[in-house]
Amino acid sequence: MARLAGVSVATASKALNGRSQVRAETRVRVQEAAERLAFRPNPLARSLLAGRTGTVGLLTSDLEGRFSIPILMGAEDAFGAGRAAVFLCDARGDSIREQHHVQALLERRVDGLIVVGSRTDPRPSLGRGLPAPVVYAYAPSSDTDEDLSIVPDSVGAGHMAVGHLLACGRSRIAHITGDVHYLAARERAEGAARAMAEAGLHLLEEPLYGNWSEGWGRAAATMLLDRHPDLDALLCGSDQIARGALDILRERGRTVPDEVAVMGFDNWHAVTDGARPSLTSVDHNLQEIGRVAAQALFQAIDGRMRRGVELQPGRVVIRASTVALG
Repeated sequence: MARLAGVSVATASKALNGRSQVRAETRVRVQEAAERLAFRPNPLARSLLAGRTGTVGLLTSDLEGRFSIPILMGAEDAFGAGRAAVFLCDARGDSIREQHHVQALLERRVDGLIVVGSRTDPRPSLGRGLPAPVVYAYAPSSDTDEDLSIVPDSVGAGHMAVGHLLACGRSRIAHITGDVHYLAARERAEGAARAMAEAGLHLLEEPLYGNWSEGWGRAAATMLLDRHPDLDALLCGSDQIARGALDILRERGRTVPDEVAVMGFDNWHAVTDGARPSLTSVDHNLQEIGRVAAQALFQAIDGRMRRGVELQPGRVVIRASTVALG
């Protein structure tokens, strides 16, 4: 290619890499020669010259999980745009297996790692002084001073959900949620209570904690309707819980959303679209969390490492369970 352009190999390399020492007409001549020969710079050679391998590691503990997969997809999209090869490892919730994968990835000289958790509770840090930067997604690192974590804003999600119900004219709102040991369940309840207080209201009673199943949604909705027959909204901590609540409302002859509005969390389409009526839900923008984590990792690889916990907002996806849709 350099011979076709009539320049030295060094000059051709500078022209293709955008160096300022090359005259404009020389750069054009080199680019035309490259196009005629269908020449493309070798990314591996470039990365080796830069002291990088052009590879990154994605480490998850829950490869089959509904939350992990969208995050991994978002990260992979961002890596693909940056022409980085991805090594994907599943630790299956085993700390020993995780350490093995981390060691194997570092031995391959990956330029960086993204660690994806299966729940939003803090997880142990991989440690300080690693030879490659690490970004945590969904589950924050316990080392908030040193590590960067990109996580959903669960308090904001609860606040946003109640804000939607209030905007729909509801005021007698009850909250059914999942396992109290899940940080996300407690934080969503905190955000919901805060939104009610800001409106000069309060939930009909303390949140009902249980599990994440339709069965619990049915049981809790039954208890609430017996105790508060005039309730006008049910905020459910997951879409499965909400679908169980819809079953009981239908059995009791309560129309949704005319008499009672119902909404869930997670925006799991297999549940929200199949519910009758279709279910309003809070979407945590998991793919965006993955993309933001990947972009942060690229910056860290370039020497611009951020630290701390960064919250990513969700959004309310409105369907027929809270708003009568024509």
